[in-house]
Amino acid sequence: MCLFKRRALDGKIGKNEIVEQEKLHSYSLRPKISQKFRSADVKELIHSILLARLADKEYNSETSNELSKLICFEIKDKLKSLNYDRYKFVVQCVIGEQKGAGINMCGRCFWDSDTDNYAESIYMNESLFCVAAAYGIYYY
Repeated sequence: MCLFKRRALDGKIGKNEIVEQEKLHSYSLRPKISQKFRSADVKELIHSILLARLADKEYNSETSNELSKLICFEIKDKLKSLNYDRYKFVVQCVIGEQKGAGINMCGRCFWDSDTDNYAESIYMNESLFCVAAAYGIYYY
């Protein structure tokens, strides 16, 4: 937040009136090194959420949709708390029944490889599998 003094309509500065205003666009084309999307850290975060949410679950086709949404929202909220400035996040989560059949998943993105990245994690137990992916896209 930026702080500035408010001017009255006649151009005079009011008595110690401090007003908060959102940061203006900095026109920065690259994130700072410390604020770059780090896929290793995000992968650990995703995996911990999957372990916490799915450790004692069995596959149920009626509840897997809501569980998938819940996991996506939780991952997105945790990503926002990591303070990746000016990053937009896309989170995808797929839950399926574990029946011994294979599954292939792929994704294709058009992005800047210097700033954008993704992380994914897989969780499996006897009843279900879950693949969660989070994409971090730097907003110019």
